[in-house]
Amino acid sequence: MIFLKNNDEINKLRACNLIVLEVLDTLESLIKEGISTYELDKYAEEMTIKKGAQPAFKGYRGFPASLCISLNDEVVHGIPSKKRIIKSGDIVSIDYGVYLHGYYGDSARTVGVGNISDEAKKLIRVTREALDLGIEQCRVGNRLGDISFAIESHAKKYTFGVVRDFVGHGIGRNLHEDPQIPNYGAAHSGLLLQKGMVFAIEPMFNLGTEKVCIQEDEWTAVTLDHSISAHFEHSVAILDKGPFILSKL
Repeated sequence: MIFLKNNDEINKLRACNLIVLEVLDTLESLIKEGISTYELDKYAEEMTIKKGAQPAFKGYRGFPASLCISLNDEVVHGIPSKKRIIKSGDIVSIDYGVYLHGYYGDSARTVGVGNISDEAKKLIRVTREALDLGIEQCRVGNRLGDISFAIESHAKKYTFGVVRDFVGHGIGRNLHEDPQIPNYGAAHSGLLLQKGMVFAIEPMFNLGTEKVCIQEDEWTAVTLDHSISAHFEHSVAILDKGPFILSKL
């Protein structure tokens, strides 16, 4: 079932996502050579609690941490650890969610550490551009497939693999709601977009194959060929005037 949000609900979702934005901005400033992913997780959790909110991911379906942090060939759902020390040349995807007053916020980004390869820079840039292109399609009267097609088409220009095992989703009183939003598909197809829909759109592109596998921890997804991966996400409300990015100033 798809829930249309009214203005009050969208304002509450905006409040959640502004906390997510502040946490991600802070984490990005802290990510540097020598810091552990565990330390970043603790920063995120402490910041959120000080804001009167709760980390959305901790305990969700058994996830053991507050922050999903994925390095290099890890696509999503990397688990923070004291043993995972970030080094120069890494690309780091940080995915974070917040729960506040009955609603959820969710956003993600990928950043490079120190001297990263030109290929990594391009992958990060193109994935971020694809998110923007997908968001641009979040307009009343468009179809869900228009979002998916815009994202996939941009990846194809650079022959990047588009992850199919994980997709975007509706968000509101639940972290994951209908509909699912694939990062691949046909234009002018699927669900008709309406005012009040709120989506978490999140392209994940790989330098190589689109295929992934799950590690022994039963959470961390890595590329099957161990090529690097990038991930960007925003929560977006569809309004009469167009898309309203809730997780961005």
